Order: sequence, then structure tokens, then C-alpha cells
Amino acid sequence: MTTPPTPRLTLDAARALQGMLRTAIGPGLTEQELDAVETRFGFTFAADHRVFLSAGLPYGSSRWPDWRDGDPGDLAEQLAWPVEGVLFDVEHNAFWHPAWPSRPTDTSEALHVARTELEGVPQLVPVYGHRYLPGTAGEHGHPVLSVYQTDIILYGNDLADYIHHEFAGRSSGLLARTTVDFWSYFVEGGPGIDVSLPTPFTPYAGSAQEAVNCIRMLALERLIGRRHHPEQLIEAGLTALVLDVETESLPLLAGLSRSEHEQADTLFDQVLDELGLLQDLPADTTDLSGETARWELVRWWLRLIVNGGLHPAAGGDLITYEGWGALARPQSLRPLVDMTDAYNDWAAIQRGNREPLAEEITEEARRLLTGPWPPLG
Repeated sequence: MTTPPTPRLTLDAARALQGMLRTAIGPGLTEQELDAVETRFGFTFAADHRVFLSAGLPYGSSRWPDWRDGDPGDLAEQLAWPVEGVLFDVEHNAFWHPAWPSRPTDTSEALHVARTELEGVPQLVPVYGHRYLPGTAGEHGHPVLSVYQTDIILYGNDLADYIHHEFAGRSSGLLARTTVDFWSYFVEGGPGIDVSLPTPFTPYAGSAQEAVNCIRMLALERLIGRRHHPEQLIEAGLTALVLDVETESLPLLAGLSRSEHEQADTLFDQVLDELGLLQDLPADTTDLSGETARWELVRWWLRLIVNGGLHPAAGGDLITYEGWGALARPQSLRPLVDMTDAYNDWAAIQRGNREPLAEEITEEARRLLTGPWPPLG
């Protein structure tokens, strides 16, 4: 599924977007300055990125690349980071892109092959921190990606959608259209976390009630527009069946083979009906009942973080995108959002060991769960 083509960004629209930013804005880069940056570093800005920087140059934070006066070494490192991150996972985490030739058994040779393949990949250009746009001359409408190693997260369908998401807590909610073959592999289901794709959780249920609640949460996710892999619906059904939940359609859902996956949605609906869950779901998510549904999901995602079923950073990104942003940015969730942002921060990525930051997210999730619900503030 793809989004319609996006309109070209104008200078006036770019200035309006920059009015949402929590930073100072300097004079925009001239055409000559933009050309000089591209020549110096050997890449090209996408058309909308170029217009954005022509409208004004954000500064005052190391997260905004200073293409006018920034340290050339720092800028070069930011430009190299996406490729170096992929190579790190090739060396240490067994990553290998399916379009590449067969992986050599020798690690140094594998790195050589991967680096050669990556030379032909379109450059990713930093927008803010570790948020990147593909750098393709004359093109616009690329999705903005949040990149660290091969954990690549969708953060906006285009530059304007990204600014609304990151700095105003709202976005279009549509699915990004594929634009660049190599990087779109991660957006469409590679090893990275993409908040528009199915929640990457490990099922957790120790009782029939918890298994039924998992089924309800999947239904609520679907209600707010999130997708599910058929395997997730089937696994939820199997977990419930093992824990002695009984409905007529549950064994049929749990027993689907790979060739029968297209039946998963229909059988899942039947299970919802047989469990009496359908009538309890909100009719839509545009009113108070929809807000209640999102708070239910936030609590479920927090529980998954605490019990180890969802990586803290993935859960934090999900709560930021589907909870905090969609619920008018409640202050009670702001500490968790800030911790997630710290985990994803460029400086933290460069330091390498982010496990203490992940533990902070988990502790904050545990704290939220022990307080009143929804949390005050």
C-alpha cells in the first residue's frame, strides 16, 4: 500500500514548518552555499530538503546539522553513519541484505562485499539527529527515516509530515510510499523497527484472561489503523487455545497453515465476536472512546516493555508515535518520550552502549504502571 504523490514543498510552507521547531532559525542557505556543501561532501540534497534549508537554517542544537559553519568532520561522520551502522551489523549481528551476493564465510571478506554493495546505495542525508532523508537530486516526497544501525524507523511520509510528527505531535497516519530500494527494505519489514508496521512484540500471557486481553489489544491496534502480520493473529489464537480459552473459531485460527494466512483476519473477527469483545470496542477513534482505547494500548505497550515482550526503545517509539502524539502530548508521558529520544540521540549512538538508557525507559514504564491510570497530567 502506498500514499499518493505529495505536493512539492514551497518556501512559504517550509517557513511555516520551521515555526514549529524548538530552536533558532538563521538565514537560509543560498543556492551557491547548497551547491558548495554538495560538492564538498559528495552528495545531493533531495528537492524538498533543499527548499527547507533555503527557507532557513535551524541551529542552536548539535542535532541540527550546521551546513554553513559546522565542523566538517562531524558532518562527514553524520553522513557516513547509516552505512557504517549497516556494516557494524554485518560484522557483529550477522546482517546480510537479501539482494547481495551470497555472504562469504570470512568476516573481513563479507565486510568488503557489503561495503562494495553499499557504494551504490543512495546517500542518506541527516535532517535532525539521526533522522535522515534520501539524497536524490530533483526528487521530493521521500519518507524521513530514523536510523541507527539496521534499526530503521519510519518517522514521516515526507519532510512536512515528519516535522508535524516530531515537533507538533501529529502526523498523517498514512503509510510511506517506497522510494529508495535499499533503504525501503527496512521500512517494509527488514530487521529495523518501523512504527507504522505491526508491533514487534513477543506474545506474553500466563492465564486465559491475559490471552484474551492480548486478543483485545490486537483488535484495538487494528482499530487505530495499525496492521498485523497473519502470524501474530494466529499466534495470539494459539496462545489462547493453550491456556484453555474456548470458542468455536479459535482452533481454526490457531491451526492455520502458511498457505491459509489470508483467512486469519476473518477468523480473528469471528473469535472476537465469540469472546464478546466486538461490542466492547469503540465504534471509531474520533471521540472520547477512541482516546480511552489509545490509553489502553499505551498501558499494554508499557506492560510489554516491563515484561520483556517489547524492546524498550521500540516500545518508546511506539508510545511516542501512537500514544503521546495522538493524545495531545500529555505531560505524564513526556519523561518516557524524552528517555526514548535520549536513547535515539546522535551522541548516545556514537557512544555505543545504550543499555542503561533502555533500562531507564523500562523503569519509567514500571513507574507509570504503578500509578493512577490514565496517569495524571
